[in-house]
Amino acid sequence: MGSLAEKISMKVFTKVHGNNLVYNTCWEDPRLDKQALELTSDDNVLVITSAGCNALSYAIGGANHVYAVDMNYRQNATLDLKIAGIKELDYETFFQLFGEGHLPGVQQIYQEKLRKRLPEQSQKYWDQYIKKFFDNPSKTFYFCGTSGYLAKQINRYMNLRGLRPKIDALLNAKDLDEQKRLWADFRNKFWSPLMKFIVNRDTTMSMVGVPKAQRRQIEKTYGNLVPFVQECLDTIFGVLPIQDNYFWRVYATGKYTKECCPEYLSREGFDVLKAGAVDRVSSYTDTCEGFLRKNPDLKISRFVLLDHMDWLSDKLFDALVNEWDAILKTATPHARVLWRSGGLDTSNYLHRVPVKVNGQDKMLGDILSYHKEQAEELHKLCRVHTYGSFYIADLLND
Repeated sequence: MGSLAEKISMKVFTKVHGNNLVYNTCWEDPRLDKQALELTSDDNVLVITSAGCNALSYAIGGANHVYAVDMNYRQNATLDLKIAGIKELDYETFFQLFGEGHLPGVQQIYQEKLRKRLPEQSQKYWDQYIKKFFDNPSKTFYFCGTSGYLAKQINRYMNLRGLRPKIDALLNAKDLDEQKRLWADFRNKFWSPLMKFIVNRDTTMSMVGVPKAQRRQIEKTYGNLVPFVQECLDTIFGVLPIQDNYFWRVYATGKYTKECCPEYLSREGFDVLKAGAVDRVSSYTDTCEGFLRKNPDLKISRFVLLDHMDWLSDKLFDALVNEWDAILKTATPHARVLWRSGGLDTSNYLHRVPVKVNGQDKMLGDILSYHKEQAEELHKLCRVHTYGSFYIADLLND
């Protein structure tokens, strides 16, 4: 029975991920990443694209080049549209597009200014979806894609329970004391039996990109997803200041504000990108391994692997082994790697990865030099706070 349930879960996840835009915004905090990466003009960065927000942030931070790689071409199409918009639009129009998530007349602007800047595959995607996602009176871009659809349904749930005034008050709390008080009241009304049921479904987790293998990492510590998500939200809304938390604001309201938005949407960040930094970002539809195998002469000094190694930790372990082989063949000496996990400890699978360094057989755990204190301190400040752990490690590969 468990095997059948797992097969069904995998089919649902594959269908969701293989046929949809999943992430309309990045779900990792680049403020932490940039402190951990210590970027210089000599650094080439490989990052899993997601929605491209953080790739642009690394370019603003001064990286030599950012290679954004994703298996889902729709994620790269989202970054490509951002790059085209930065090159072709003024700040106010660009902010309407990706800040407000709604731009009336976007079809004409797309045809006249943006389409010519896109790769062919991204052109085909946005030919079909540009009006639907950005000029739809009933929703913004941030209520599109699978994660956006889930956000819209949760907003509908909050509205039906009369929680809209409470979430608006919480987002606009003047200080942490007021925020904590408002959260305590909101929390009790939000966590109904229905919401607990929704959160604990595989289908729900698939919509936000959490496969069964990653869910198992979480369940090793928490038993099921509900206490994990409750603990996350208690920290986000009851411990950390909400004023600059654009991650949760956009899913609670459907848009950013100019005071609370990703760096590429700030006036300063936009200007840096438009002045030339955006040319240091490029997208590729491939696996990390595939991209690195096809570009063996690249020298990457910074790898940002998000949480995808959780996905490979079980049934796809051979793919994880192959990926690390490709990483080590293109990594500079003492390259730095960042990753996240739904669980509290990735050593249970990561340190079992066999690697070859200078002709010698080793285990991956033997060549990772962790910055544990820094990672733990930064993780406490994470504005997303839906990961169990955060890792910073240098490679001992020279």
